[in-house]
Amino acid sequence: MTLAAAALADEVGLHNVTMGALAERLGVRAPSLYKHIDSQADLNRRIALLVAEELGDELRTALQGRAGRDALAAAARTMRDYIIKHPGRYAATVRLGVTGPDDPLALAGARVLESLAAVLSGYNIDPADTVHALRLLRSLFHGFATIEAQGGFEMDTNVDESFNWLIDFVDRGLSLKSQ
Repeated sequence: MTLAAAALADEVGLHNVTMGALAERLGVRAPSLYKHIDSQADLNRRIALLVAEELGDELRTALQGRAGRDALAAAARTMRDYIIKHPGRYAATVRLGVTGPDDPLALAGARVLESLAAVLSGYNIDPADTVHALRLLRSLFHGFATIEAQGGFEMDTNVDESFNWLIDFVDRGLSLKSQ
């Protein structure tokens, strides 16, 4: 059911994934969904959990054996590719609503952050700056890919060139910060 909802979100946007639309997709009546899902918020939370698990797995795979700029580029491209491929389901991650450290959503989100922290380990970032650096990476990768997925880059300059420029810029900035 969650996979169907996530696929629907990618097709029509998260805001259009209603219990009625999901029921239609699954060929059931909407009231029958409530045997499995508590509410619209529960459905969105399940989609967010799926995304955190998928993205966490993809990042870990992409970062294997990589360090420094190579790891940074792999993480950036993995996030960009995922967000562009799954814009609707990714939208569920903006407000995760984690209830505590044992929340499955917190644990899955931690896997994504651990991967980004692994990228930072190649830059000798002061531990006091780790949270700032994590927020920087997430903001840049999220922002660029989300704008691109929504068709927001309308200038003639090649978007891939801009993305590579972003990676180079962040690499230089992190390298300077770690000196």
